[in-house]
Amino acid sequence: MQTVETLNEGLKRAYKITIPAKDIDALVDKELQTVAPRIRMPGFRPGKVPANLVRKMHGPALEQEALQTAVRDSVQKLMAEQNLRPATQPSVELEEGGPGKDTIVNVQLETLPDVAEPNIGNLKLERLTVEPTDAEVDQALERLVSGQKSFEPAPAKYAAQSGDLVVMDYEGTVDGEAFEGGKGEGMSVELGSGRLIPGFEDQLVGVKANDQRKLKVKFPDDYGVDYLKGRDAVFEVTVNEVQKPRQTKADDDFAKSMGLEGIDQLRKLITGQVEQELNGLTRTHMKRKLLDQLAAAHDFDVPPSMVEAEFEQIWKQLEHEASHEPDPAKALAEIEAERGEYRAIAERRVRLGLLLSEIGTRNGIEISQNEMNQLIMQAAQQYRPEDRQRFVEYVRKEPMAAAQLRAPLFEDKVVDYLFGQAEISERSVNRTELEAEIESEDTHVHGPGCGHDHDNDHAPKAKKATPKKPKAADAAPAKSVEKDSKSAKQKAEPKAAAKPAAKAKTEAAAKPKATKVEAAKVEAAKTSAKKPAAKKG
Repeated sequence: MQTVETLNEGLKRAYKITIPAKDIDALVDKELQTVAPRIRMPGFRPGKVPANLVRKMHGPALEQEALQTAVRDSVQKLMAEQNLRPATQPSVELEEGGPGKDTIVNVQLETLPDVAEPNIGNLKLERLTVEPTDAEVDQALERLVSGQKSFEPAPAKYAAQSGDLVVMDYEGTVDGEAFEGGKGEGMSVELGSGRLIPGFEDQLVGVKANDQRKLKVKFPDDYGVDYLKGRDAVFEVTVNEVQKPRQTKADDDFAKSMGLEGIDQLRKLITGQVEQELNGLTRTHMKRKLLDQLAAAHDFDVPPSMVEAEFEQIWKQLEHEASHEPDPAKALAEIEAERGEYRAIAERRVRLGLLLSEIGTRNGIEISQNEMNQLIMQAAQQYRPEDRQRFVEYVRKEPMAAAQLRAPLFEDKVVDYLFGQAEISERSVNRTELEAEIESEDTHVHGPGCGHDHDNDHAPKAKKATPKKPKAADAAPAKSVEKDSKSAKQKAEPKAAAKPAAKAKTEAAAKPKATKVEAAKVEAAKTSAKKPAAKKG
């Protein structure tokens, strides 16, 4: 083949590859030798069909396959010869070709930058340490007790109040016609919980056992079933039973109901959980400061396509958040005014992802096979039991899917390594002070050119009416946005109106998620990976 470089600008490269017709013919002949013995044709013994007849019958298909093989091999050879590290899947377009003609293809790609040895010798961090207080443990225990709320039957003539549980049968109609999922029996709903269609629970206040009520409601405009959005409905309700909350106390009996020896053991466990939560906040604060220092000390070009992919994910999430604000138009206008800042955040995320990947590679940080197996099995749990093995096999075959699973753990390992290299001082604070430190990082806006953008390990969120820039980076390296979506098969029963949109778990094998750290490397370039046919349970 003949290769001519047509573009070398920054990280962008383009090449024109000419594949001689004789090379493609040679591939066709080779394939003919492979398939001819398997071809059967009337008048010829098996395997004795002349090659010219086989070519006449199957030539076009064989030529197409040979062309695809030749192009794929040529692109791979180009990458090897030019020592190219593509940031994304190369674009390959056929310019000229056909039977008996040389084939000319144009290849365009963006390469990963050559990152100089990272400067990590002067890192200085502060660890804010917090001890859990008795008051915090008491509050956590109270939340646990309230979360274990139970109910007991109310007296026969008792009228249901907010906080009570109503057990009911119901059947809904729209314009006098029943609809799928609009009928149910024995459904329990806690009045005041807000999980049913707006107005449904309010109309149950005051009902007694064996009451029958006709409830008139309106489905929300963003309801999960298209043909019910914004429509008026009537629900015929029969109350089977009314139950009152049973008083639950944080005592030995409560602890024993959870399989523990007593309240002292439960408090000890809760204290440990509070400590873990506080340690998580401490780590978040340290990690943000670490990434700020890395971002300030390193500047290099990043592939525009990776930045664009990351920005698109940020933007889609912001648009989704804004669409659920009281005034969506105003919220959208506000984030639109900050579009440039969000794009800068996307660029920072990609740069830090590549930087941490380089640090990890240079220092021999790896994910062991045992760790990878654990990651795969954990991710497989989101699928139905019968689909888990298919998911496991898929991840092991698809490098991109594996990279997505590996990336968060790889990043954590790199961050822990950098913590070990940094000079760390400690300062004792209380929870309020620690949260204030983090909040100040979330809301403080730095001036242009300060080298400090805001980003978060989570998707940026459009805040109430006044969207804020994403938080100051628990993990700037681009992480996936966990998309909100409505199920196309969402039932229309009252409980389906709990939220305007049910947050769907991101499929582990979905389109690459603006890759994080290790996934920013060549083998994890952002290309669309085929999803397994498994359905999540």
